[in-house]
Amino acid sequence: MKKNKFNILLFVFFSHSIIFAQDTFRVMTYNILNYPSKISSTRNPYFKKIINEIKPDILVVQEMESAAGVELFLNEVLDSNYTAGEFVNGYDTDNALFYKDSVFNFIDNEPISTALRNISKLIFVHKNTNDTLIIFSAHLKASDSETDRQKRLEEVKILREVTDKFSPGKNYLLVGDLNIYYSTEPAFQELIEKTNSGYFLDPINQIGYWHNNSTYRGIHTQSTRLANLSDEGSTGGIDDRFDMILASQSIIDTGGITYIPNTYISFGNDGNHFNKAISELPNASVSDEIATALYYSSDHLPVFADFKVEPLTSIKSDIKIVNQFVLIQNYPNPFNASTTIKYSIGTVETQNFASLQLRVYDVLGREIKTLVNKIQLPGNYEINFNAENLTTGIYFCVMQINNKISVKKMTLLK
Repeated sequence: MKKNKFNILLFVFFSHSIIFAQDTFRVMTYNILNYPSKISSTRNPYFKKIINEIKPDILVVQEMESAAGVELFLNEVLDSNYTAGEFVNGYDTDNALFYKDSVFNFIDNEPISTALRNISKLIFVHKNTNDTLIIFSAHLKASDSETDRQKRLEEVKILREVTDKFSPGKNYLLVGDLNIYYSTEPAFQELIEKTNSGYFLDPINQIGYWHNNSTYRGIHTQSTRLANLSDEGSTGGIDDRFDMILASQSIIDTGGITYIPNTYISFGNDGNHFNKAISELPNASVSDEIATALYYSSDHLPVFADFKVEPLTSIKSDIKIVNQFVLIQNYPNPFNASTTIKYSIGTVETQNFASLQLRVYDVLGREIKTLVNKIQLPGNYEINFNAENLTTGIYFCVMQINNKISVKKMTLLK
């Protein structure tokens, strides 16, 4: 009987998801090499070809020098679909934002001060769904001495002070030129450390010793050149994964804003240019024209990834249901042995209480455990689920209130 009941709940859950129209968007990060002072008039046509090929909905760039540079890039490189976000002029070069205002409302650019360059906290709201997305853009300390590694760590610690204050379920990304040579470096370990909830994940799960290592030749982003050019960019050929997009647990998990697997691209890197110039032809991933543009525009390759959202487009009563209660994705997820589940109960019309059941099921629909089964007042709640005696696999957390449900998929790895 319990299995049948769960199957009915899943049917209702997936039936509800049919009324959601999937929407996708693309986020791109690009170090544009001391723009605009380094011969921008020569590089602008190349930038334009690259942007037109990728067509990002959000473009975040590093090494922007001034507000005048933002206006120049907007007018000379981008088409009329793009708007420039607020520019904050800090120490050294800075982050800049360009976005399609048909897709997102831009809310704010909050600079996070470090001893070196600012980390930008860029806040967006997706127009179709009202989902909030936070993008942090960073250009961390360059070079590979012990002092440089320690400075990167200090920058990342300041970032984690911000993200660790987020509640679970927050949608956020870290993009930019991180200048990290290998994943064992303290700064990267600080980014992925899971003691607190504000950690980052690598969407492509390519953790390793990236520097000058052919194993990771398909995801390297720097340098596009072997020889010096007049813009004074770095040389040596493609051999470092400096430019990245990292994501919160919520974005890796399904539901809301979600990373689309296999869409993370180091643009122009076909895996055949290890320690070579990106312009060496042929290039199996882009045209000869684009390969040339990548070579002359910057010493970094751009990186982009695609994400999906599932906006509610019909049935007003379901909009009311969503606002009545929220089941937040468990964290960590995947998890080993135990995980935390948080949920909120709102005031339901004129009621001031709700009858709540929170249960865990396996993939066969068998009830594994009842976590909550009682009347609860409106408010925020948290419970720990201990799976120490369970085997590795997929499980479902199902919250039901007054015959309305919410389901989250949980992955147990041992």
